[in-house]
Amino acid sequence: MLNVEDWAEIRRLHRAEGVPIKEIARRLGVARNTVRAALRSDGPPSYQRASRGSVADAFEPQIRALLAEWPRMPGPVIAQKIGWPYSMSPLKKKLAVLRPEYAGIDPVDRVVYAPGQIAQCDLWFPEPRIPVAAGQERVLPVLVMTLCFSRFLTATMIPSRQAGDILSGMWQLINGIGRVTKQLVWDRESAIGGTGRVSVPAAAFVGTLAAKIVLAPPRDPEFKGMVERNNQFLETSFLPGRVFTGPADFNTQLEDWLVRANNRTVRSIQGRPVELLETDYQAMLPLPPVAPPIGLNQRVRLGRDYYVRVDTVDYSVDPRMIGRFVDVTASPDEVTVFCDGQLVARHGRCWAKQVVVTDPAHQAAAALLRKNFAAERLRREVSGETRRHADGHVVAMRALPDYDALFGVDFTAPPTKASNT
Repeated sequence: MLNVEDWAEIRRLHRAEGVPIKEIARRLGVARNTVRAALRSDGPPSYQRASRGSVADAFEPQIRALLAEWPRMPGPVIAQKIGWPYSMSPLKKKLAVLRPEYAGIDPVDRVVYAPGQIAQCDLWFPEPRIPVAAGQERVLPVLVMTLCFSRFLTATMIPSRQAGDILSGMWQLINGIGRVTKQLVWDRESAIGGTGRVSVPAAAFVGTLAAKIVLAPPRDPEFKGMVERNNQFLETSFLPGRVFTGPADFNTQLEDWLVRANNRTVRSIQGRPVELLETDYQAMLPLPPVAPPIGLNQRVRLGRDYYVRVDTVDYSVDPRMIGRFVDVTASPDEVTVFCDGQLVARHGRCWAKQVVVTDPAHQAAAALLRKNFAAERLRREVSGETRRHADGHVVAMRALPDYDALFGVDFTAPPTKASNT
């Protein structure tokens, strides 16, 4: 086959120097028809290997039959059903050609982001287990937020993926920036929009901010590909070589690293996020004068054990509130309990599981109440005090020995030996 150098030389000799075709063929040692073909061609010659087919060609009818009924059937399942005997590479190439015929093609447009318009949010679950209590470690979620115009990245570790904790993390990150974008893009995280509609706590949150939550279509991670890439960036650039002593240490190290990450040059915008943040900031919405509803909140009646449960952890409450309704609020840092507007418990939030957190003052107060209750009961039994019914008539307080005599119980008699029958 004629190479590119000979092709270029043939065209030069004939068109620039006027050398006849016969003479060119003699000089280069090629056939005259080869010279004529080179002069007629519009471009340089290129080598194309003849296709030898693929081992997947013999399985094509079976593959098509499966795709016709289940267009999105995964490759490993198809391999199992057709008895695929080779490596997965040829089958994947064949599926890449055939599947669009049945599943269709879903193109996406290149998006240009306006300042202050959109921020993408996601939960990232780093692999290292974080110590949260003595002998207990957990894989904890990290809330990641990316401003789409400036590419400014911010993140924080949160105690759980419950709505109250996610919204607390969002408020912390938004407060750190000082303003909020008009739209917050989320996937269908169960606490935010797992049913395909924005959850009530999330709607109340963005309603206070005058913003909007946009839910990504199901099974479409590219809809928020920017924050997904930042999750990978955190995985490969932040985690390696680091050891964490707890959630607070993780967030401290992450905060220091984010300063450097936002000062790097991002190729797609040819700039540094920290420099473009001001443009983003000016176009964002100002924060409201009141904070949005965040945290874990519940109203319960305090039981005799004077503990309330927040995310599997039990926290003590002033035992004088037993039998009354108390309002429990938990942020990522603190758990507070109020009764009729009065603070009756305050604890640091424990991120462990199945732990009991007790305030020594509550424990001492409970012991005193038990002691006083027992003493008062004994005094009434000994003195035979009377009490009054709701309608006013007197009701005698009987001593316990009176009941023993009534039922013929004698605790002073020696026990009888049971007979074996």
